[in-house]
Amino acid sequence: MNWRIMLLAIAVLTLGGCAGANPLTDTQGSGGIAGFWSGLWHGLICPVALVISWFNSDVSMYEVHNNGGWYNSGFVLGAGAWGILRGSRSK
Repeated sequence: MNWRIMLLAIAVLTLGGCAGANPLTDTQGSGGIAGFWSGLWHGLICPVALVISWFNSDVSMYEVHNNGGWYNSGFVLGAGAWGILRGSRSK
């Protein structure tokens, strides 16, 4: 077996092991239940939130009190916008 395929398989299994249901979905936090637009905003600011979270334990990148799929979709689109913006500037 090729070592690259084996390394890819180990990486996929390791990352897949981190996936799981959020037990706080559809529960109300201090700011309510985060939806699509909150997810989009949190995705856009995730690099900044990551750096701040290293120094302040009260800041996190991801809102755990969310409505599930809609919030996740917004977060992925917002985080993916960094790649789109970077690609448009390199041309």
